[in-house]
Amino acid sequence: MPFSLATRAHHELVIKKSRFIACVEPMPGREEAQARVAQLKAEHPDAAHVCWALLAGGQSAANDDGEPGGTAGRPMLDVLRHQDLQGVMASVVRYFGGVKLGAGGLMRAYTDAVAQALLTAEKIPLIKKTELACSVPYALEGLVRREVELAHAQLLSVAHGSVVTLRFALPESQAAALVQRLGDSGQGKLAWVDTDNAEHA
Repeated sequence: MPFSLATRAHHELVIKKSRFIACVEPMPGREEAQARVAQLKAEHPDAAHVCWALLAGGQSAANDDGEPGGTAGRPMLDVLRHQDLQGVMASVVRYFGGVKLGAGGLMRAYTDAVAQALLTAEKIPLIKKTELACSVPYALEGLVRREVELAHAQLLSVAHGSVVTLRFALPESQAAALVQRLGDSGQGKLAWVDTDNAEHA
């Protein structure tokens, strides 16, 4: 099961006088990650490098920020992958201490800094959700709302037209049971709406 993080977590390593300040945090996508990197660079103007890795589905990325290719971003990304994280960014701000670490030393430093930060991070399971939508006569709106609430589903929208259309999201594993319950109590007057088409309409 993939995990995300509840909040930011930090760790600092000093290796041969170089400081490696690691941060792991929840991050939805590349645009937000790049904004965060810009913020870190502004906060640490004297840092030699601000390297980062993002694991967020199709928007994943790794950046060495001037370190030798493959010695920073990629190893950091591997740590995130190894821990089955999703929607998470790791960043390491490096202050150069005057002693070169070599490719192997750099890879170990960046890997360790991120791994240590993750040890203190609170992981939260990512539960796969599904979206459903149904249309009912006005007389049944209250019934559907109650069932949605009982299932701890999240009501996304309610549209009032000739009928009432309700959109809601809930964990995928609970969707079939709710569909069954609504079908049974809907007296044949409940119609399911294709959410993919509804979203693009």
